[in-house]
Amino acid sequence: MTNEHLQTVETYLDSHYEEDKQLTSIKQSITEADMPAISVAEGYGRLLTLLALSSKAERALEIGALGGYSGLCILRGLTSGGKLTSLELRPEYAELAHGNLTAAGYGEQVEYRIGEALDSLKQLEEEEARFDYFFIDADKENYANYLEYAIRLARPGAVIAVDNLLLQGRTMNPEKQGPSVQAMRKFIDAMAHDERLVSAMLPAYDGLAVAIVK
Repeated sequence: MTNEHLQTVETYLDSHYEEDKQLTSIKQSITEADMPAISVAEGYGRLLTLLALSSKAERALEIGALGGYSGLCILRGLTSGGKLTSLELRPEYAELAHGNLTAAGYGEQVEYRIGEALDSLKQLEEEEARFDYFFIDADKENYANYLEYAIRLARPGAVIAVDNLLLQGRTMNPEKQGPSVQAMRKFIDAMAHDERLVSAMLPAYDGLAVAIVK
């Protein structure tokens, strides 16, 4: 199936859902702040909520906040009073995300940790923090490191979702050999063969991996 056909299928299926005004508002705020329009795709945003609901997740960790789009999708699916810890490199992104989640009614359920994600993950491990839901959508060259930390911080049965496997088709193009592309190829292979996980990879939009920690 070609990328063009996939996009047609995605657009067709998305058209059956009514506009989500809260998520639309977040996208608008990202545009107005001149931030990159790289939030998780609408269909996968709904899947993030569904995964949280189905797993009865209480504590979630996301790596990469941007404007709060994925954070809202995750929080909607957490159990009552569930908490989201969000790691974000840039303080202005975290500020916008927190403002958006506060406006959506979830401001008191999210904690932001600013700085390099690997430093925050190390700190969380030292604190013996444990989570039952993870979403990774940040710098691609550290995806393998983020996955390893997620597994170490996971409660048994935790869900891990990872966005942008395809890098707009570059991952599958042998002529593309940039560091992000090479890192993503290694990550995909590692996730597929990691015996600590049960995983699947979805090809729609820009590709999403979903795994459960054994």
